[in-house]
Amino acid sequence: MEVYDLNATTDSTLANISTRGAVGPQSEVMIGGFIIHGSSGVTRVLVRSVGPSLVSSGINNAMPDPMLELRDVNGTLIAANDNWKDGPQKEIEDTTLAPKNDLESAIVTTLPSGPYTAVIHERNGASGVGLFEVYNLQDP
Repeated sequence: MEVYDLNATTDSTLANISTRGAVGPQSEVMIGGFIIHGSSGVTRVLVRSVGPSLVSSGINNAMPDPMLELRDVNGTLIAANDNWKDGPQKEIEDTTLAPKNDLESAIVTTLPSGPYTAVIHERNGASGVGLFEVYNLQDP
C-alpha cells in the first residue's frame, strides 16, 4: 500500500498508516516503509508491531511475540524493541497508543525528513499474522 499527497499547495497531515501481513520463521519478515516530510524538518512518530492482541479481533494465528527494528535509508539500525514496556514506557503510555499486550513492540522517536524502514519479525521464530503501524504524533 502506498499513500501520496500530490497537491503541494494544500497543507495535509497523515495521522496513521498500518498494514497487516504474514510473518514467517527466520528471514520471512514483514517490512514496512514510510517517508517523513514536514515543514519543521523533523516529525515525532510512534512505530508499533502488534501480534498477540490481534486474537481479540478474531485473528487466530497472530504472531505470538513480535520484535521491531527501525532503520534509516542506509539500513542502519536507529532503534529496536522487543517488549514495549522495555522502552520508554511512560513516554509510550503518554501517547495513548501503547500496545495492549506486553509482548508487543513500540518505538517512539523524533525523525528527520527522509525514508525509513520498519522490520517486524517473530522473536522465537514462529509464524503468524502481525500488524505494522506508524502514528504521526505531531500536532496538525
